[in-house]
Amino acid sequence: MYSSNQILEQVNHYIDHLAYDRRPESLYEPIRYVLSLGGKRIRPVLMLLAYNLYKDDPLSILSSACALETYHNYTLLHDDLMDNADLRRGHQTVHKRWDANTAILSGDSMLVLAYERMAQCDPAKLKPVLDLFTETALEIGEGQQYDMDFEQRQDVTEEEYIEMIRLKTSVLLACAMKIGAILADAPEADAQRLYDYGEKFGLAFQLQDDYLDVYGDTKVFGKAIGGDILCNKKTYMLINAFNLATPAQREQLMHWVSRRDYDPQEKIAAVTALYNEIGIDRLAKEKIRYYFEESKKVLTSVNVPEARKAQLIAYTDEMMQREY
Repeated sequence: MYSSNQILEQVNHYIDHLAYDRRPESLYEPIRYVLSLGGKRIRPVLMLLAYNLYKDDPLSILSSACALETYHNYTLLHDDLMDNADLRRGHQTVHKRWDANTAILSGDSMLVLAYERMAQCDPAKLKPVLDLFTETALEIGEGQQYDMDFEQRQDVTEEEYIEMIRLKTSVLLACAMKIGAILADAPEADAQRLYDYGEKFGLAFQLQDDYLDVYGDTKVFGKAIGGDILCNKKTYMLINAFNLATPAQREQLMHWVSRRDYDPQEKIAAVTALYNEIGIDRLAKEKIRYYFEESKKVLTSVNVPEARKAQLIAYTDEMMQREY
């Protein structure tokens, strides 16, 4: 069995040594740049850990695992452009370092490269793998559209938000787990359970990400704090702040959400203070714990010896202990 750190080392080595032999250089340099910024590499690590539950040669599917990382970074590149974000993992975003057109075109090429790398899997499993990958890619686009639509609405429910993050974030983690299982010849029932596990874990992970966007440390979190507040993103936190606020607090929230001329740091501080008054920080932590515990329940039903689950459990525990 490989540890998550051993797998991460191999993933990083593989990505660092990817060759881009095509031209023009100006198209591929931003792709190298994005993938060189590191990050947790959680999707390829999850795929390889899922595979390693059943087989002992996870490095044989590195190409497919890194296809998911390429795809994930493509979505981040375009998300940053749509959000007009300045930082990603503590570095300039592509549209800031280059320009918007470069971000669009290099991102599009990353999507194609992701499919090319995924297609290097076992030919006998190519159809189920690409079917799942394609369905996941469509769902992620749907989730992103919901996220953008929600910015223009004041009546987004908690249920709508959870479905949005399921599509935008969770399904890719679930996809990583299930593709790893498929490539390892896991029983179909186990492959589906691992998908469900990844989906529940993904909800906890994204809720934590939203929490860290307000309460995290920029140096640890890797991007500027308060971006969701500035964009009026309908996160679990903002939705429940409106639901639980007193009339006076709701009026203040509406003031900041509707205001177009403001000092960014003042808005972040004011909305964060309202979250603290209403108890949204505590509520968010409870929801994070709920989905993480639900994911653990699903994993217990996966039909492999508990000892083989140890590395996966240790890894997801570590991912849910990011600094606040």
